[in-house]
Amino acid sequence: MKVYTRTGDDGSTGLGDGSRVSKGSRRVGAYGAVDELNAVVGVLRAESGAAPAAAALERIQALLFEVGAYLSDPRRRFELSADVVRPEWLERWIDEMEGELPPLRNFVLPSGSRAAALAHLARTVCRRAEREAVGLRDAGEEVGVVIPFLNRFSDALFVLARWLNLRAGVADAPWHGRA
Repeated sequence: MKVYTRTGDDGSTGLGDGSRVSKGSRRVGAYGAVDELNAVVGVLRAESGAAPAAAALERIQALLFEVGAYLSDPRRRFELSADVVRPEWLERWIDEMEGELPPLRNFVLPSGSRAAALAHLARTVCRRAEREAVGLRDAGEEVGVVIPFLNRFSDALFVLARWLNLRAGVADAPWHGRA
């Protein structure tokens, strides 16, 4: 199978149901943001400082692929697993990490160890993917089921960044506002 087909040279792309739409459509924007998030999570996984979280991140990458497939199919032929539909397991992961962290008393700057900084980057991409999915839902598409998963994953990435800093012995950088 060839990677190039030339069918997208006109600015269109094929969806999961075989139909074609503009690469500028909301749907393509939504699953494209999820694809970008998956790639950033892959970079985070490759970072040696993120090793303690590698198994969880690998699981999440598979789920993000599922979410992307779901968003790419307007006919809903792709079913979502329980781990996407019921993201309470992410809450348990957040609680486990937070159990090791000092209480948060300030906003923190997205910085610290390299792994933590990558987790913060992934968090911002996740928030964008969530906004894209919300926009698609608000336009009348039935994709709302993925929004809680993306919302919870962005929360998990924030806590993961703090947890990775703790593991690396790097303090979070608090934001103190205007001087």
